[in-house]
Amino acid sequence: MTVARVHSVETFGTLDGPGIRFVAFFQGCHLRCQYCHNRDLWEIADGTEYTPQQLIREVKRYQPYFTSSGGGLTASGGEPLLQAPALTEIFRLAQKAGIHTCLDTSGALKINKSIEELLSYTDLVLLDLKHIQDDKHQKLVGLSNKYVLQFAKTLDQLSIPTWVRHVVIPGITDGAGDCTALADFINTLSNVEQLTLLAFHQLGAYKWEQLGQSYDLADAIPPSNEDMARVQSYFSQLSIPVIGR
Repeated sequence: MTVARVHSVETFGTLDGPGIRFVAFFQGCHLRCQYCHNRDLWEIADGTEYTPQQLIREVKRYQPYFTSSGGGLTASGGEPLLQAPALTEIFRLAQKAGIHTCLDTSGALKINKSIEELLSYTDLVLLDLKHIQDDKHQKLVGLSNKYVLQFAKTLDQLSIPTWVRHVVIPGITDGAGDCTALADFINTLSNVEQLTLLAFHQLGAYKWEQLGQSYDLADAIPPSNEDMARVQSYFSQLSIPVIGR
């Protein structure tokens, strides 16, 4: 029987898609983001096992809140695409029950049949575009952005509504040229409904320390309100609807 490994759940999420949402944080991630605030989710062998039926039973307990707020189920992580077969069944059961499905992903995997099937049961994608420049992307997360950009184009071809998310890290992801290049890429996609700018923070640094790991961005400073406004202006000038938080 297919099972999913889930680190934890949030039953009243309001930041991971529209409305009030049940957010399941799937265990396992193949990226090594320098600023990762969920360092404890990297190992896929950890976490609690759920069958799709078990997880959906938990989700359904909160369905009245979804109905009244336009919310639903969000699969986050970690990287939920690593558990595509189990998540496909979870999303299938969710849609059958009338629950909106949202996939929060980096998209940094080559699309295969399992992922294609998962996308057929996905109502919305939150796509984390870490960096538009491949060399800087590799330094920041440990992998090329080749599959990320291909994934974004596939979502466009499939007409799956997408919210792009981008973490603003002063001196790393907030350069005018980089932001303009990212905006230009987003403007080639017809399915992107909004861009959410996320301010870098140090709230997850303690997890690295607990695991005896070195946190490379320990000295990085979170962006100021002025920094966020400046970055937002780069995208707004190119007619991209932007939300900052």
